[in-house]
Amino acid sequence: MQSKREIGRSGIKITPLMLGGNVFGWTADEAASFAILDAFVDHGGDAIDTADVYSAWAPGHEGGESERVIGAWLKQSGKRNRVVIGTKVGMWPKRLGIKRENIIAACEDSLARLGIETIDLYWLHRDDEATAPEDYLSALDDLVKAGKVRAIGASNFKPGRFAEGLAESKKSGKARFDAQQPEYHLLNREIEAELMPLCVREGVSLLPYYGLASGYLTGKYRSADDKSKSIRGGRMDKYMEGKGPAVLAALDAISARHNATLAQVALAWIMAKPAIAAPIASATRVDQLVELMGALNVSLSADDVAELDRVSA
Repeated sequence: MQSKREIGRSGIKITPLMLGGNVFGWTADEAASFAILDAFVDHGGDAIDTADVYSAWAPGHEGGESERVIGAWLKQSGKRNRVVIGTKVGMWPKRLGIKRENIIAACEDSLARLGIETIDLYWLHRDDEATAPEDYLSALDDLVKAGKVRAIGASNFKPGRFAEGLAESKKSGKARFDAQQPEYHLLNREIEAELMPLCVREGVSLLPYYGLASGYLTGKYRSADDKSKSIRGGRMDKYMEGKGPAVLAALDAISARHNATLAQVALAWIMAKPAIAAPIASATRVDQLVELMGALNVSLSADDVAELDRVSA
């Protein structure tokens, strides 16, 4: 089992695999969600990621479903003191954008749905590219000072705008981003150009999403016929038509050497990269969750990492 990693300079340390809560109350009903959450903690997991918008995109849903399910689990399980809870503001149509008033109101809403007094890691879900850093940071700083938020992060920010936020914190002394949540996996390595080096320089942790490329890197989508296996199948063409098959071949070989699954090796590759605190991955069944947690026991060699770097470049 890999040792815990600190999120930025926050003092918050987590096992380096964060559980994605986007499926809770959506493709995993409450009973399945509770079982997954219990199994996650039982297997050494301690950090859960959600957002106010989850799962507003689903028919008959309005948003807030994931937070409510997690809140119900926290109440039922009594495990609040064993987990780090992260949630987000800015992408839900009901609470769109990152202006001060919206952040404050959305935080109160999320606290109520989660049934907790403090959000451990509060994320700006998406940059509106209009709000000045001093505006959103003043709100986040007030939430930290009020004890409603412990640490802050930004998701889907371009490197330049993220750097502006860090510079404003340095100038003003307001709360500072400890984390950045971008897309990152073997088939999308864009952050290596600017964002990852920026985070290394500034002592900011990366907690990337889509670590398994919407399931492609599990190996279950190897032909056009496989696309019907899930609701994400339609996203697979871009991977199948590019370097995806070569990456799967490398994952096949490395997973065989380590007696691991492709998903475990793909996540272990992310864990081996600079500034990574934890990749985020979700599961809709307990057996999927147990497989994901197995990534924590995969120790890739420098040659393994280099091979995957080469085929995915």
